[in-house]
Amino acid sequence: MRLEGKTALITGGGSGFGEGIARRFAEEGANVMLADVNLPAAEKVASEISGTFQGAARAVQADVAVSDDVARMIDAAERDLGPVDILVNNAGVTPRNQPMLDVEVEECDRVDAVKVKAIYLAARKLVPLMRERGGGAILNIASTAGVRPRPGLVWYNGSKGAAITLTRAMAVELAPDRIRVNALNPVAGETPLLHMFMGEDTPEKRAQFVSTIPLGRFSQPKDIANAALYLCSDEADFITGVTLEVDGGRCV
Repeated sequence: MRLEGKTALITGGGSGFGEGIARRFAEEGANVMLADVNLPAAEKVASEISGTFQGAARAVQADVAVSDDVARMIDAAERDLGPVDILVNNAGVTPRNQPMLDVEVEECDRVDAVKVKAIYLAARKLVPLMRERGGGAILNIASTAGVRPRPGLVWYNGSKGAAITLTRAMAVELAPDRIRVNALNPVAGETPLLHMFMGEDTPEKRAQFVSTIPLGRFSQPKDIANAALYLCSDEADFITGVTLEVDGGRCV
C-alpha cells in the first residue's frame, strides 16, 4: 500500500502503459483518475479497477493538447477523488514509421501537442495547486527514442527528447516547492501504438525490433508500471530530474 491515501491522475489511462500504471497504482492503494480521448476505454478500465481494488477509480474524457480539457480533467480529479498528489503525463501519439519528409505537417503538430504542449498545459493548472499543498510528484512518460533515436520516427524522437529536457528543467525549478519531476524512457512495448512504431506488425518487423533489445523482448505495461510506482512513491522522496530507461538494455 505504498500509495495509500494518494490521488493519481493518469493521462492516456484507457490502454497500454497508462492502463498498466493505473492498475498498479490502484493495487498500491491510490485513487486514480483515468483521462483519455477514448472515454469508453477509460471507463472500462476504471470499472475493472473499482471492482478489484479498494481505491476509487474514475474516468474523464480529455484531449491533453486542449487547455480547457486539461483544466477540466484536473478539476474532475480534485472534485471526485481529492487533491491530486501524482500526475502521470502518459498520453501519446505517433506518425507511422516512415521517412521524415513523408510526415504531414498536421501529424507533426499533433505529436508535439500531445507530448510537449500537454506537459505545459498540465503544469500550468496543477503546479500552483501542488505548491499550495507543499509538494507532489510529476512523471513524464518519455521514450528511449529521445535517447537513442530510430530512423523513420524523426519527429516522434524529437518530441521525446523535448519531454526528457523538460523533465530535467522542471525538476530543478520546482525542487524548492517539493514537487518532484521524473521521467521514464520505455523501449518499444506491447501497446496499441506498437504497429505505428514498427510501420507494420509482422513477425519480421517484431524480430527486427527485438534484436536491438539485449534482454530479448518488448517492454510490457507491468514493466513501466513498476518503475512508475517507485518514482511516484515516497520511497523516491530524494529523487528528482531522473530519466530512467526501462528498456531491457536498449540504451546501453
